[in-house]
Amino acid sequence: MKILTSLVGMSLALTLFATSLFAETYGAGLTLKETTLVSAILENPDDYVGKTLQVKGLIVDVCATRGCWMYIAGDKPFQKLRFKVTDGDMVFPMTARGKEAAVEGILQKFVLTKEQVLARKNHHAEETGEPFDPASVTSGETFFQLRGLGAEIEDK
Repeated sequence: MKILTSLVGMSLALTLFATSLFAETYGAGLTLKETTLVSAILENPDDYVGKTLQVKGLIVDVCATRGCWMYIAGDKPFQKLRFKVTDGDMVFPMTARGKEAAVEGILQKFVLTKEQVLARKNHHAEETGEPFDPASVTSGETFFQLRGLGAEIEDK
């Protein structure tokens, strides 16, 4: 029984070690021991504003212009959270799309006027080449994002 317990323990340790071997580290890397679910953040975002959080998930989009942001898929369908860094602090490659990531950052809240939403969406359309109809913006909006401190992206 002791041999089986030892083997299971060694197997777990090797798996954890191998995981960090096959990850690319960005910025300060990861410092937190606990992960927060994207769904928990999105259900009560004001409870998390200003707090440093770690989120894990699939990278569903990356900034094609500067690699300065990426979207991490949530644990529930159609959820995602933006992870944004200062341009040049970290540069996420387009090849990160579709890979698993663990990211840490401080949750920020932005309350935008209609004019700010128009400018933001227009900028995004120019950046991505996607069409944008200004008439689709009828009001301001509030959004939340993680201001990036560090990340690990699988390198498989």
